[in-house]
Amino acid sequence: MWIKNSALLLIVAILFFSCDKKRVFDEYKSVGSAWHKDSIVSFDLPELDTTKRYNLFVTLRDNNNYPFNNLFLIVALETPSGFTKVDTLEYQMADPDGTLLGDGFTDIKESKLFYKENVRFRGKYKVHIKQAVRETGKIPGVTFLDGITDVGFRIEKKE
Repeated sequence: MWIKNSALLLIVAILFFSCDKKRVFDEYKSVGSAWHKDSIVSFDLPELDTTKRYNLFVTLRDNNNYPFNNLFLIVALETPSGFTKVDTLEYQMADPDGTLLGDGFTDIKESKLFYKENVRFRGKYKVHIKQAVRETGKIPGVTFLDGITDVGFRIEKKE
């Protein structure tokens, strides 16, 4: 009986993970229950096929403690030569009624936020992500951004 259950679980796991054929890289890092404004989440990207093009995404897990409608991020893409391209990005995280956007059945939602498309890699790159949320009318950033629990980065093959 135990062997049948284990075999069934293995088959389900293989089917679940093999359905995502475009995924090349997908990694999350925990930031705890709140993301500190000085905390930079970094990813060392794998060396990828230089003849192919890729789409890049910032991925987040958040919960109902997230108090804002939108999210501002500073994302830096560091090339092997040391050149760094920095972008300030804004994403809508909730509907006007406060309902969080993203996928998930519980209060934890997973958001796949578009970053760049049609990118060609030449060597090993690094990505650094920092939150830059500010309250309306205030200059200093939000010190602890509640509700964001995990920050990730995803690379997909362009088809």
